[in-house]
Amino acid sequence: MTTVLTPPTTTPGRTRRIVRRVTSPWTYAGLIAILAGSAFPVYWSLVVSSQTNEAVGSVPPVLLPGGHLFENIARVFDETDFALALGNSLIVAGTITVSVVLFSTLAGFAFAKMRFRGRTALLLVVVATQAIPTELGVVPLYMMMADLGWAGQLQAVIVPGLVTAFGVFYMRQYFEHALPLELLEAGRMDGCGPLRLFWHVALPTARPAAAVLGLFTFMQAWNDFFWPLVVLVPENPTVQTALSTLASGYTTDYTLVLTAATIGTIPVLVVFLLFGRQIVGGIMQGALKG
Repeated sequence: MTTVLTPPTTTPGRTRRIVRRVTSPWTYAGLIAILAGSAFPVYWSLVVSSQTNEAVGSVPPVLLPGGHLFENIARVFDETDFALALGNSLIVAGTITVSVVLFSTLAGFAFAKMRFRGRTALLLVVVATQAIPTELGVVPLYMMMADLGWAGQLQAVIVPGLVTAFGVFYMRQYFEHALPLELLEAGRMDGCGPLRLFWHVALPTARPAAAVLGLFTFMQAWNDFFWPLVVLVPENPTVQTALSTLASGYTTDYTLVLTAATIGTIPVLVVFLLFGRQIVGGIMQGALKG
C-alpha cells in the first residue's frame, strides 16, 4: 500500500492536505488467492456430492458439478437418520451457544466491573482450567453422566458445555476496555442495581463481542466429535457422529460422505449470514481497541 499526497486545498482561513491511499494490485491478488483457497474445499465438496464415485476417481479429476446432487442427498437420508442428526446438532449447538454467551457475559461483567473478595483468585482458577486437557476428564465425566442416567441422551452433551473458561475470559477482557466506569456510575445514580446495570448498560455494549463468541461457540459445538462419539449411541447421533457412521464401512463412499458434509455445513453458513455484520464489527472493534 502506498500513500499519495495531493496538493493542498485552501479554504478561507485554513489549508487542508488530502491524503489518499493507493492499494497495490498485489494486495488484491493475495486476497483473491486466500479467498479461492478458503472456498475451494467447500466447492470441491459440492462437486463430489453431485457426481458418482466413478466420476470422482477419474483422471483428470472432475472440476464441475454434475447432475446427481439430489440423488445423493436422498441416499444420505436413506442410509442414516441424518434428519435426526441435524436436529440433534441444532439443539445441542443452539442451547450451548445461548448458555455460553449468557453466562460468559454475566461472569465477564462481574470479573471486570464488580469488586468482591477473591475476584482475582477466582479468575486465575477459571483461566487455569483451560490448561487441563479435555481427554483427562472424559472417564470421570462419562461416569457422572451414567450415574445421572444421561448416557446416550443429548443432555450429556449439552450440560458439560454450558459455560466455558474461554468465554468468561474473553468477555471479561472486552468489558475491561469497552465499558467505561462513568457509564456504570450514571446507571447507579439512576437507581439501577447490578442486574439492571447488566441488562440495560453492559449487555448492549457487549453485543459485538457476544456475536463473535456466539459464532465461535456454535462452530465448536457443531463440529464437536469426540465427546458425542463417547457418550451418545448410534441411534441418537449428531451430524459429526453420523458422518463417522457413513465413513466407517468396508469401502468409503466419498460421494455419500461429502454430500452429508455439504448438508452439515449449511447451518454454519446460515448463522454467519444472519449475524455476519455484528461478527465482523465485533472483530474489527476488538482489533482497533487492541
